[in-house]
Amino acid sequence: MRQNSLSHSHNHRGGAMVGALVLLLPFLFPSLFTSLSHASPSVFSEWNAPKPRHSRLLKSALQHETSDEQQAELWRPLADQRLRSCVRSDSTSSLPEKSQGYIQVFLDGGLNQQRMGICDAVAIAKILNATLIIPHLEVNPVWQDSSTFMDIFDVDHFINALKDDISIVKELPDEYFWSTREYYATAIRATRVKTAPVHASANWYLENVLPLLQSYGIAAIAPFSHRLAFDNMPEEIQRLRCKVNFQALIFVPHIRTLGDALVSCLRDSPTASELERNNYLRQVGDSRDKQGTGKFVVLHLRFDKDMAAHSACDFGGGKAEKLALAKYRQVIWQGRVLNSQFTDEELRSRGRCPLTPEEIGLLLAALGFDNTTRLYLASHKVYGGEARISTLRSLFPLMEDKKSLASSEERANIKGKASLLAAVDYYVSMHSDIFISASPGNMHNAVVGHRTYENKKTIRPSMSLLGQLFLNKTLTWPEFQDAVIEGHKNRQGQLRLRKPQQSIYTYPAPDCMCNA
Repeated sequence: MRQNSLSHSHNHRGGAMVGALVLLLPFLFPSLFTSLSHASPSVFSEWNAPKPRHSRLLKSALQHETSDEQQAELWRPLADQRLRSCVRSDSTSSLPEKSQGYIQVFLDGGLNQQRMGICDAVAIAKILNATLIIPHLEVNPVWQDSSTFMDIFDVDHFINALKDDISIVKELPDEYFWSTREYYATAIRATRVKTAPVHASANWYLENVLPLLQSYGIAAIAPFSHRLAFDNMPEEIQRLRCKVNFQALIFVPHIRTLGDALVSCLRDSPTASELERNNYLRQVGDSRDKQGTGKFVVLHLRFDKDMAAHSACDFGGGKAEKLALAKYRQVIWQGRVLNSQFTDEELRSRGRCPLTPEEIGLLLAALGFDNTTRLYLASHKVYGGEARISTLRSLFPLMEDKKSLASSEERANIKGKASLLAAVDYYVSMHSDIFISASPGNMHNAVVGHRTYENKKTIRPSMSLLGQLFLNKTLTWPEFQDAVIEGHKNRQGQLRLRKPQQSIYTYPAPDCMCNA
């Protein structure tokens, strides 16, 4: 009896030790659980991968075949539109004989928010007849990326492209060596401008910053995101902002080289090993081969933890996921999330929920993309990791990303650097036949604006329409597909003129364009 008791006690302790070891594995060997740890503050929230929420539609999408006619229409480039890209230089514009002083800006946010800030900084230097010091990019508190302007953009090209518009220097002049980020962080300084209102007018800078330049020779503006208005600006300034964004800002050579290599891979026909690896079973005819050869679509999948939590939507991960996201909302935003007061159904019907990988996959399938489509996934981290992407991958087995296309040696210069990773995705996005973004955001806005400027096909999902369609659990696949196609006829890159208060970087017409 005692022996049995000891044996039972030993087994119990052994089981407890095994259980404890299982709990500790993610902490002892984090690299084994990388894809899981990206998704949620809970250790187990990733282990129970959400099941498909639209299984009926998914089953039909996997079996559906797209006609050759639909494929031809889908991949057809945009026709020439009534406006074309152009950045006219003002023939009367010239550099002032004497600069009023030096302008510094400190830019926070991610790559594309900083990109817009750089354009605004050039515009303000022009407004003030000042010399621009190459903008300082703040370390992103989320990604901890310390990449500088010169790490990302070709600084010599930048200076040369704008040499007839403003004066630019790479570094602080010796006499202003003290004007650093650390200097302004330690005390109130007379040369720092920290009260620039969002979307300030040109006159605001003339009245508030120019006197500082005239008194001290330098002015540092921080914060600077979204600090210049889009309306009531001189045409010369608007044209200059366009010139910076679409001509002066190009990535450093190694980013362009890697981007070109990825584009080349995507334009090559899939190899036999790729087809076998992806369980590509459907036999396609010669006509289909001709339609798809050399073409690819970029999907910017913005579905990170911040977005999922802030949306307050239900993504099918069950009670554990809901609790984890609610806890994250409380920690990050102290519960101050407007969407929290609405039900999931209300949010979806209003188009406020980001599309999940499954939902964006169904949208793509309804539009006519299929398992012959070369799809490049532009994304940093997806909430839920590979488990969340698996449904999308089942629809598009030829889906690729930076890691699958480039070797670790080729990616060595960008590894762990969020801004450089985003730069590669931006570059590939600009060279794709079609671009689609799952949800609005800075990357979406920047690429959509740039592709509009170059008249390239860009699909903008109708969030409210899709929200309502996905709420209807009785829809058949033909009904869903018809609604999607009809709802997106005029959302594929057709020119839209900028409205008051809208960004010139997202809506470049008419400011950056001329009559065709």
